[in-house]
Amino acid sequence: MSLLQQYALLLGMVAATVGLVINLGAVARAVGRTHAEKAKDVPATGGELSPEPVWVRYHVRYYGYALLFLAFDMEMAFMYPWAVVYKELGLVALLDMGVFLAILFLGLLYGWSQGALRRQ
Repeated sequence: MSLLQQYALLLGMVAATVGLVINLGAVARAVGRTHAEKAKDVPATGGELSPEPVWVRYHVRYYGYALLFLAFDMEMAFMYPWAVVYKELGLVALLDMGVFLAILFLGLLYGWSQGALRRQ
């Protein structure tokens, strides 16, 4: 399969996906008509009206946990494809992953120095 055929196949898949999404949205809009209700737009908690505002602010210390989670989540997302091509590339792939893990380790050290791992 030539490069042009591969791009044509990719373009066809993207067009089919966009068409499917548009068609499903149109069917959902046509079939699922909404009915106006008096209390439909009021935020509720467990069937009762919420006594406090809906937009609750979270403490800033949770952002550090979230960033560290994302960093290590991305590490796993990049390690699976790396493990597949490791046998082909050999030492170059090992060095690339070493640099990647070193950068993540520096991020971990920075988070540790800022107290992101300290239990509150």
